[in-house]
Parts: sequence; structure tokens; C-alpha cells
Amino acid sequence: MRIGQLLTLAALFLAIMANSQGEALFKAKCNTCHAVDKNSTGPWLKGVKAKWADAGEGELLYDWVRNSNSLIAGGKSKMALAIKDFSASEMPPQQASNEEVDQILDYVDNYAPPVKTAEVPGDPTQTEVELLPDYKGNLNIFYALGTLMIILLLAIILMSSSILSFVKSDLFKKKLRDQENLTKFLIIIISLGAAFVPGYSYGMGIPDPTNPAEVSYPWLLVEKVDLYILVGINLVLLLVVLYLRGLFNNFYYMVYPRKVKAAKQKQKRVAKILVDAVPLEEESSILMDHEYDGIRELDNNLPPWWVWGFYLTIVFAFVYLLYYHVFDGNTQKKEYDISIMKAQKEIDAYLKEAAMNVDESNVTLLNDQTALNSGKQIFEANCKVCHKDGSGDIGPNLTDKFWLYGNDIKTVFGTIKNGTSNGMPEHASKLNPIQLQEVASYVLSLKYIPGKEPQGKEFPAK
Repeated sequence: MRIGQLLTLAALFLAIMANSQGEALFKAKCNTCHAVDKNSTGPWLKGVKAKWADAGEGELLYDWVRNSNSLIAGGKSKMALAIKDFSASEMPPQQASNEEVDQILDYVDNYAPPVKTAEVPGDPTQTEVELLPDYKGNLNIFYALGTLMIILLLAIILMSSSILSFVKSDLFKKKLRDQENLTKFLIIIISLGAAFVPGYSYGMGIPDPTNPAEVSYPWLLVEKVDLYILVGINLVLLLVVLYLRGLFNNFYYMVYPRKVKAAKQKQKRVAKILVDAVPLEEESSILMDHEYDGIRELDNNLPPWWVWGFYLTIVFAFVYLLYYHVFDGNTQKKEYDISIMKAQKEIDAYLKEAAMNVDESNVTLLNDQTALNSGKQIFEANCKVCHKDGSGDIGPNLTDKFWLYGNDIKTVFGTIKNGTSNGMPEHASKLNPIQLQEVASYVLSLKYIPGKEPQGKEFPAK
């Protein structure tokens, strides 16, 4: 059984390697005039091997690839005679063995179009900056929220225990003898609150060892959604604490009723909250023994707004110390650098998108050497088979003054992009707009090279 599995894996490996080799051969020898999934300058090659075999000319297919003109001239192949007029362009001879031809045709027969993505095409050599989440900052917030959750849980447990102690006391049972149903309901609520243990989900992602940015982060990768879940849990726990606090106060005052206090003159609520000042008629109760020149001092409380503001500064200082000096939080400089990175990414995306909007209406002639060198590489990879070095072969001479369609940049760009009915294939599916602009500019920069006889009309030099 193991030998069979090994043979199956070996056969699968060889098939993958053969398909990869066929793809490389197709791109090197056939891609200029043939498309994998449609007709171009040459016909669609899918199923060609089977058609020639069904016609009884399977062996002649290899002769057709190596020298189509010789096979047509011999007149012994019906398939060659049937397709010789498919295109005005002649099929150039190819140096390929029978095995290489089989690999090319097998690749075409088994070709599956790639899944298209929404990515904006651009320079494949350009590396895109990937902005990772601030895992370190998220983890610090996670620690703080987790600590708060533990504190709230402890408060719930303590309040629940205190309330349960009231419930178990004989005095309380006597007070609630006429409220048995309500007591049962409250006990259920308290028990649920005491037993409440939150379950939450957070990112337990393991840092990717191939990503240096992730490896530098702590053991736990906390996402934003995890922080939202923790905030929600803390809010629920806070509501439970507030509810239990009110419940505890109600139980307490049922056992120990409040003492009736003498009515006092009401003060304005806003003034009481802000200053907590004693009324004028009661100032004698807070007079101090200190006196100077007939002036005496009152022992007023500090204004509540000032006291709570002071407490807030202490809390802020504690949080600030932990965030910046213990957990290494984002400084202003780090936040500035992150915002610059985000802005640069948006700028790069905009420039890339703007560059890819080149078409026949706005294309311009490029003169910088970098663009012309890139155009030369594209020309040699896609155009050399039919035009050689520009002097022409199957296609016309591109360096003289005679042109079939025109010699301005917009016309040349459109011809390369869309192809023509005379055998010129379209290249919009192979090249992006910038590459089309570069190769068109390179063609118009070529100096005259003697070659194929002139075709078309004479145009003035650009």
C-alpha cells in the first residue's frame, strides 16, 4: 500500500513539473502570437493535439510546429492547408522537440484561468508597506480592561456574599415574612449575580516567525474586536455592581431603618455640588479659634469639583506612568510616524491608480532613459519575433517613415493595445497601461534600420 502511495505521489509530482515546464515553453515560444484561452494572431491551441490526431495527422503536428511553410508546400497535410489562411502573418519555424511540443499542448489543454483580484496593477518590483495592528498598545489596554474586570468580579462576589448574609439572618427573615415571593425572586437574582463568570474570546494568535514585525510583539496578539468585547463585558459587570449596590442598600435599611433627621433648609443643588458651602445662618458651627484683627476663619470643606479634579489628576498620573513608562505606550513621535506611514500609503495608492489611467486620450511620449529601457525590454519579450530589432520580419519595419496606421504616440499606443485585423495581436491582456506607454515610446525612439520593404503611407518624422 505504501509503494502504491509513493508511486501516486511521484506521478503527481512529475505531472506538476511537466505542466510547469510546458508553461515556460509556451511563454518562451508561443506567447507572442497565441493566447491560452482565445484566438489571437494565431489560433487557440486548446484541443489542437486531439484535432490533428483525429484527422490521422498526429505526427505531422510536430512538423507543422518546426516548419509550417515546408509542410504547407509539401501538400500532404490537410490540417496545414486548412489553417494556413487563419492569419496574414506566417508562423515562424520553432526549435522544439516532440516532447517539448507535447508539454506545451498539455499545458494549454489543462490551463485554468487565474482568479482575478481587486488589486491595483502596478510595478511588481515595488514593495508595499503593510501596516500591522498596534498589538503592543492593544495588549496594554487588554491588561487594564482585564484588571478592571477582575475588580468588578470581586466587588460582585463581596456584595453578593453580604446580601446573602442578610438573607440568612433571622432578623431579615422576620422583616420579609410578608414578602416571601419577592424574597425568592431576589435570591435568584443575587445567586445569578454571584455565580456570574464572564466568558470572552480574544486573539490568541501566535506571531508569524517569518514576519519580523510580529515577532517583536508580546506573547498575546490582541485585536480591536477583542477590546470591544472586553469593554462590553466590563459595562455589563458595572451594571451588575450598581444593581447589587442598590439592592444591598435596600436590604440594609430594611434591617436598620434610617433615622429621621431634622429638616434643613434646602440649598440650591448646583451650588451644593460645586462648592458644598455651609449656609450663612450655620456658619457659627464651623468657626475656628483663629482670629486676627477681628477677622475669624471658617473651616469650610474643599469644593467637591476641586477635590474630584485632584483625584482625577492622581488617576491620570498613575495611568500615564503605566502606559508610557511601564508598558512602553505610543509616544507622540511614534504616533506621528504611524500617521506619516498611513498618509504615505494613501499617496502611493493614489499615484499608482492615477498612473494606471493612461489610455489613447491622454497618453504622452516618454523621453526619459529609464522608461525607454523598460520599453526596450518589453519590446524584446513581446515584439521581437515579428519585428526583429525594429527592421521588420513578419511585421513591418518600425524604423522607417512608412506607417500603416500613423506614427503619433496615441495611434501607436492604441495599435499595440488593441491589435489590428492584419495579424497584429492585442497586448492589453498582457501589459498594463504604463508598459504599453513605455513600449510605444520606445518604438517611436528607434533610429532607421534597413530591413523589410516599406508598408503603408509615408509620414513626417516625429
